[in-house]
Amino acid sequence: MKHFPCLYHMAELGTWPSIKAHGLLSTSALLDLYGINGEERRLIEGRRRPESITIHHDEYGSAVIRDQKPISDSALQKCLREMTPTGWYRLLNARVFFWLTPERVQGLLSARAYRDREHTVLTVDTRDLLRLHQQRVALSPINSGSTVYNPQPRGADTFQRLGTYPFQEWRRKRGSAKKAIAELAVDHEITDIEALVLRVERRKRSRVLEVVYEK
Repeated sequence: MKHFPCLYHMAELGTWPSIKAHGLLSTSALLDLYGINGEERRLIEGRRRPESITIHHDEYGSAVIRDQKPISDSALQKCLREMTPTGWYRLLNARVFFWLTPERVQGLLSARAYRDREHTVLTVDTRDLLRLHQQRVALSPINSGSTVYNPQPRGADTFQRLGTYPFQEWRRKRGSAKKAIAELAVDHEITDIEALVLRVERRKRSRVLEVVYEK
């Protein structure tokens, strides 16, 4: 909380009303909500998504499951440790992800795959999130959803709970507390996300086009 007072989540444009209604959902939680099972679910959860996928529900309407363009299957095969690619994708799809610094979310907004589009960005209070969901929080020292630029080794032990994450070790290696953690992830879903959100913006690259909500 000292080093990272706020957390940041980039969502599909226009999804704030749905997030308020149903919570901030992992891919797996969204598939649960929409009742998607069988082969369709297996393919969504267990392999790379080169493009975003739109799913539909008679009551809830349409929802977009974001692509995984920053991952290369060939690079993932080389950097995975004691885990299959299918297992890795399932691990990612079971979590809700946050960046811990404005620079990290800005980097994603400016990435080639996303910089020409508008996005919804949520700013969340770290203290409140930990107060309510600490037992379901895990930390990662790497960008787990990317294999570009010298992909780092990864596996089942990449995500560590707060009590076991080697923060000081990574701080010494990287020379800065701000670089000691790359991601914060929450298991499955955050149904009370509205109570934790400080600000919701419509953004394109570095520009804030609209403040959709502010506490």
